[in-house]
Amino acid sequence: MSETSPVQRRPSGELEASVLAALWAAEGPLSPAEVQNALGGRLARTTVTTILTRLHDKGAVSRSRAGRGFVYSPIQDSAGLTARRMRSELDKQDDRTTALTRFVSQLTSEDEQLLRSLLEGADDAPKEPAAGQRSGPGAAP
Repeated sequence: MSETSPVQRRPSGELEASVLAALWAAEGPLSPAEVQNALGGRLARTTVTTILTRLHDKGAVSRSRAGRGFVYSPIQDSAGLTARRMRSELDKQDDRTTALTRFVSQLTSEDEQLLRSLLEGADDAPKEPAAGQRSGPGAAP
């Protein structure tokens, strides 16, 4: 039996990141074929379509009909997508306090100062109810 080298797999999320980068760089919505071309034709169109479908299912891109197919647009910029992912990971935690404590403890001093500044500025902003909480008449104080 001969040994074969294992197939080199890309790091998790690399293809999605490449597809999102192509969409962010575009002037408008792109079809899978246009995304494929923007990526230099390295991927099969079916692979690009699968990635776009997964991104749509995750809420990272929107799609609309264009002829018999779809065109895709990013829903958020890179920073917005990162923030959404961070929130999603936090929402998965049973112990939010520990997760946030560990996150903050790993920040650089510059990032910690920026976070403090942002939180202090948030104190001045009007408060919105947290997810699942009601506001207005009949809401608990």
